[in-house]
Amino acid sequence: MLSLQEQLQDAAELMKEAQRIVALTGAGISTESGIPDFRSLGSIWQQVPPVSYQDFISKPEARQQYWQTRRNLSAQVLSARPNAAHLALAELERKNRLLGIVTQNFDGLHHDAGNNAEHIVEMHGTSRAAACTLCGKRSSIKELQQRIDAGEIDPLCPDCGGFLKAATILFGQRVPDEELIRARKLALSCDLLLVVGSSLKVTPAATLPRLALKNDVPLIIINLQPTPLDDYAEIVINEKVGVVLPPLVSLL
Repeated sequence: MLSLQEQLQDAAELMKEAQRIVALTGAGISTESGIPDFRSLGSIWQQVPPVSYQDFISKPEARQQYWQTRRNLSAQVLSARPNAAHLALAELERKNRLLGIVTQNFDGLHHDAGNNAEHIVEMHGTSRAAACTLCGKRSSIKELQQRIDAGEIDPLCPDCGGFLKAATILFGQRVPDEELIRARKLALSCDLLLVVGSSLKVTPAATLPRLALKNDVPLIIINLQPTPLDDYAEIVINEKVGVVLPPLVSLL
């Protein structure tokens, strides 16, 4: 069993050979900023399962549950700040080694950390805007949340009458084609794929490492728990990403 320092050295040697690194980030990078994930013990999502897109569209009570859950979580998301792992990825970009970030998170913390917005693909949308489920028009999430807090139960789009929600992707909702195309392009263009805090169990994000592997691109996985692709990775480090990424990037 290699020590963490030995794993870091091996990962750094592999990354030193790469010029087009792509990072795929999941909930595990944001839990260290205080944002709960879906699977951890004690998570709010185990007490109140997330509302599916189909239920949101078809059931008024599901939409009310959605807004109640969002009210409980919004303070955590608003107060969250980039942690050491987010900042390390921004530093990797400044070193001209990072081609882009594909993230499953919608908290916007990669933007706050200083990564170029043009190089970030938010596959599951963003909680920093509101969107209509019918016409897709985006608007202020702050103003929409104020309407909810003032007692509005089921907010509708003033333009088309569609249901309004945060501009995030719910379970059962399609990832926008544009974001999926950008993510796949990054996976096919990189010369090293770095998985950061993702269980690799949620598609279509989980398919991206497989695209890279088909091109014989090396895979480094940093995640607390095992993933389905551990056996295919060059290096697997089961540790908190905030512990691993800063010293790893500093070795480059």
